[in-house]
Amino acid sequence: MFEARPLTATDKPAQYGELARQVQGLLHGERNLVANVANFAALVFHALPDISWCGFYLAEGDGLVVGPFQGPPACVRIARGRGVCGAAALSRQTQLVPDVAAFPDHIYCDGAAQSEVVVPLLRADGSLLGVWDVDSHRLARFDTDDAVGMEALCAEFMRALA
Repeated sequence: MFEARPLTATDKPAQYGELARQVQGLLHGERNLVANVANFAALVFHALPDISWCGFYLAEGDGLVVGPFQGPPACVRIARGRGVCGAAALSRQTQLVPDVAAFPDHIYCDGAAQSEVVVPLLRADGSLLGVWDVDSHRLARFDTDDAVGMEALCAEFMRALA
């Protein structure tokens, strides 16, 4: 049985390393997408400070549809290319946004959100599974260490599905 543990590291890279090991343990041997996205979102939401929402938007047709998440209700559908999630889906590059008010075409699913990081999730064949989206009510909550850390967590997530 998996048991989440509080992170003990004091710097972000080490915290993300600890969390990546927890992700490995949590998802080990499970290939069900719904089970893994739900547990991954819950683990990250409860492990990292100052996160107001985290979850998945999964590719569907020409856009994204909300998947399992932690936090208040969210926008259900996002067009590819719209907002931070749509930009990550279209560019297939992580979007690090210290101030969402400064991001062109930002979609306010949560009016209190001030910063965001979104990581595209690509299958081995290069197709888009969706995006991992993390919001905070704190301005500039996310930095490069967070973007790199979230990318590492998402790499562990995608390995578990392979």
